[in-house]
Amino acid sequence: MLTPAMAKGYDAASHRERHLLLHYLEAVVAARRAPVHTTVAFNAVYFGYDPGGDGYGGSPLRLDDFPVVADRRCAPPLPVGAMVRVATGSDPLYAEIVYREGAHPKVAAVGDVPGWVSGAPVGAEGPGRPGSSTAPGRRELLVPDFHAFGPALSLSPTQLQRLRTRRRWINEDEHVVVDVRYPSPDEARRDDLTAYVEHLLTTAREQLLSPFVPVSLAELVGETSDDGLRAGLLGLLDTVRGVLDSSAMVRTWGHYAMSRSSLAKCWGDTGPLGGDDLRSLAAAVERAAVPMRRRRGLDAPVTAYTAIGPRLRQFPGAKEKLRGVGYAAAVCRANVTLADVVRGDSDRGLFENGSRITFDDAFESGGVWRSHHPGGIEACGDPLAPAGRGWASTLPEPEPEPETEAEPVDLPLADDDALGPGELLRSGAAEVVWRAPLRLSHLIDGWFPLHPYVIDELRRSHGSRLTSRLGIDHVGRTPGEGGRHQYVIAELSDESGRLTGIAWPGDFFPGLMLELRWLRRGTAIRMTTTRLTEPVQVGDRITEHCYDPHVLTREDVPGSDRHGDSAVGLSPRQLVMRTVRRCGLLTPDGHALLDRTVLPTAVYGRRPARSQAAALDSAVAELLAERRLEPALGSRDTWGQPHHPARDGQPTIPLVGYRPVRQRLIRPWGGKETDDQGALAHQVVAGHLRRLRPDCSPSDAQRSAFREHCRRLGKADGWELPDGYTFVTEHTRGR
Repeated sequence: MLTPAMAKGYDAASHRERHLLLHYLEAVVAARRAPVHTTVAFNAVYFGYDPGGDGYGGSPLRLDDFPVVADRRCAPPLPVGAMVRVATGSDPLYAEIVYREGAHPKVAAVGDVPGWVSGAPVGAEGPGRPGSSTAPGRRELLVPDFHAFGPALSLSPTQLQRLRTRRRWINEDEHVVVDVRYPSPDEARRDDLTAYVEHLLTTAREQLLSPFVPVSLAELVGETSDDGLRAGLLGLLDTVRGVLDSSAMVRTWGHYAMSRSSLAKCWGDTGPLGGDDLRSLAAAVERAAVPMRRRRGLDAPVTAYTAIGPRLRQFPGAKEKLRGVGYAAAVCRANVTLADVVRGDSDRGLFENGSRITFDDAFESGGVWRSHHPGGIEACGDPLAPAGRGWASTLPEPEPEPETEAEPVDLPLADDDALGPGELLRSGAAEVVWRAPLRLSHLIDGWFPLHPYVIDELRRSHGSRLTSRLGIDHVGRTPGEGGRHQYVIAELSDESGRLTGIAWPGDFFPGLMLELRWLRRGTAIRMTTTRLTEPVQVGDRITEHCYDPHVLTREDVPGSDRHGDSAVGLSPRQLVMRTVRRCGLLTPDGHALLDRTVLPTAVYGRRPARSQAAALDSAVAELLAERRLEPALGSRDTWGQPHHPARDGQPTIPLVGYRPVRQRLIRPWGGKETDDQGALAHQVVAGHLRRLRPDCSPSDAQRSAFREHCRRLGKADGWELPDGYTFVTEHTRGR
């Protein structure tokens, strides 16, 4: 179900691809007892989780590749999604980490949290004391799913009871509490998805690049370099998360997904940790900071911090419900319940009794909620964004900086190398043809990248540097500077070979699509543009030629042309347009949407002077009135990341959007139909394993093909086919 398009992110996948993945992930969420984290959902689709009951039992995972959890007093960081072996006195326990939280020893058993713990950095030693700056550590609680690998590798209730009683390898709740030491503060600050990507690329690399998975990551991204694999993994995780967020059957809390039916069943349950207990928890958090006795003029502000995990253990009969993965489910349901109460019964966290309730720490002890009374004197903000006010309140107040006029910052361009060589159109015995958009850096410095096929062959026959004849055929326009043909230098010293010394025609612009053709056994290269059926206006530019809307939006901005790229000297209107287009969220058709509240900081790199902020606000109002910008609504997730369109269950935020083209469809140059019927016409099927019937064996040709497939994935020595399987080579399937 994973496709190369999904490796580029949620927006790059087609509607049909998303729908198929959604159908499967909804089944996984419904089948698993624990909330399904984004990384666990990725594991399910990548390694082949069977929602019917076998779990990963029929997957290609090699258990010996899993990292071992042996010494709980000094353990390596293990992100959610990691597959591990928990060492015991006999056979190891195989498990998937499905939930993780902080287990700070200062948190009381009843859920009371010292203020400085809420939002504290890893390694903090006390109020205002951040601790070690070299190798910070903290205590963490890991919830392993010992039934993820099917009945064959699951322990019986008697075996689990024996291990719980001994409390040596797992505690009485079937959890693992470890003291984690991080190699550096940067690694300690990584978010869940980044930490898991790095885990897969290092500790679990053999598992990730296994040729036994349905479609290897190397096949999906087309390369085996760490940067390419990292980008592909982040794209796949973005796709998985976007699909879960789009489901009408799923609710999410942070990166954890739960079925709405399980939530409804919980809220309707009158037993332990059911609806009555969750409502009681919400009421307790609301009243936590309200003074028991009030005396006129003597009431002092009161702040209380409540940790969800320990607080749930105080309900009668909750012990059995919080055992194993049930703890993760209970914590997420409690947080969702509190979030719904805050949204529905308060004014941005301010309740009728005068208390303000906000979410303060997303990691410690199942999440920490802050109750403050009186709450009316505090500034309003997003009550569900973890603010870490507890830790911040112990830090010394920063001295106010004198207000000075700020200079606008030069917003960086996207990394050219990260875009790759472009799209290969064909590679035959006579020629190699590819296409790529013209970038701003190409215009400024007079160069253009070559495709790796061309680089390899020219380097073998002509060395690392040669003179090439470049022909530019700009359809429907005059060649401009440089004439129709020019001689340029081909630099082929490494894989990022390029043509340098190009004199671009005067009407070339960033985003213009170029098709390049190289005839084998020669050195000449021809570059052509393609005309649209009719001219279109893109922002302030009218073009008659095919273009890449993403590059055009990002790079054809005020202050950027073939002479340079700088924001110095721009008017407030130009600064607003430049910033929205450079920093906004991009849609597939090239629209850019930016959180309006961060616009001044994005323009100047810091809080601007009041006069500068007022000028930007005035410029935004003018551009909105002229319809050069458009207002929109998005949402912000628990980690502060904006999304558009707004996602269910997340607080909405105002966006300001740039719409580059008037509303009409333009078929992409050289593109194909993108509707579902066209998508079904041809489908490339990657090489994969197929189970054989009993008494059948693979041919020598298929054994050889599998070894070659492994070498392409980076397995230099090749791998042998497992017993009972054959290898199906890559092919095209269609009607």
